[in-house]
Amino acid sequence: MESIFHEKQEGSLCAQHCLNNLLQGEYFSPVELSSIAHQLDEEERMRMAEGGVTSEDYRTFLQVISNALKVWGLELILFNSPEYQRLRIDPINERSFICNYKEHWFTVRKLGKQWFNLNSLLTGPELISDTYLALFLAQLQQEGYSIFVVKGDLPDCEADQLLQMIRVQQMHRPKLIGEELAQLKEQRVHKTDLERVLEANDGSGMLDEDEEDLQRALALSRQEIDMEDEEADLRRAIQLSMQGSSRNISQDIPQTSGTNLTSEELRKRREAYFEKQQQKQQQQKQQQQQGDLSGQSSHPCERPTTSSGALGNDLGDAMGEEDMLQAAVTMSLETVRNDLKTEGKK
Repeated sequence: MESIFHEKQEGSLCAQHCLNNLLQGEYFSPVELSSIAHQLDEEERMRMAEGGVTSEDYRTFLQVISNALKVWGLELILFNSPEYQRLRIDPINERSFICNYKEHWFTVRKLGKQWFNLNSLLTGPELISDTYLALFLAQLQQEGYSIFVVKGDLPDCEADQLLQMIRVQQMHRPKLIGEELAQLKEQRVHKTDLERVLEANDGSGMLDEDEEDLQRALALSRQEIDMEDEEADLRRAIQLSMQGSSRNISQDIPQTSGTNLTSEELRKRREAYFEKQQQKQQQQKQQQQQGDLSGQSSHPCERPTTSSGALGNDLGDAMGEEDMLQAAVTMSLETVRNDLKTEGKK
């Protein structure tokens, strides 16, 4: 698409842009077109004014363009005239069209094997498919455009030769120059507002966000460190508790002189100690039950207070042992806490 000559709109030079885009080169200047306009004699001006088709300016422009194209052996035929319509020519079989609405003129031309809208109000050439060409021209007519067919051989150009060999694809339709300018203006305004805000804040907004992220990271790091410290303290407390418990229990367990017990051996001896205690309790309960039965047989009329009293004593003994065990555990934990406090002070 870069090889296609496309003059963009400047002032009110649409007739110049239309002709140069049609011929694919800088063939006409405002001075040359003014010279052609002055060559029109008074009689021609009068005929254009009497025609009554449109305004005098329109007829003047049309006559100027027609005379400019005669230099190249080209002529204009009204597309919707009865003479041309009787020919029943498919638009895709033509080479170019000139379209006019009020004071604006632009060219639609075939380059290579593809059609392009070379409107100077667009930011670039617009690709038109063969199937869309007839619809595009019909739409222009409905909008009030006058369409002219350019008859004759157009001068050779680089874009036509190149596009005979390749076909181009267009991903995005070119925008109107006014739309592009409005977009650029909006972008400049947005950029200016952003710069103004950054200058007002002196970048503090971005720094605040960075500081917040840093504070969050530090807080998470502290939480992880605290959790690690708590876990380490808990492990030390459990270790000290186990050591204290092993000392308390080992006092009741006969030790073998000159022997260092492993943790597994110590565990087995604890189990043996507790099993022995349970066997003693069971033997005491059986003896108590036998005594209750013998008492009942010798005094059948007495109320069975002895049995309930014995049961209360057993429960009392059991509760006493549990209380003693609980007290031992409590003392062990107190010892651990005191040891931890002492280590902390050191």
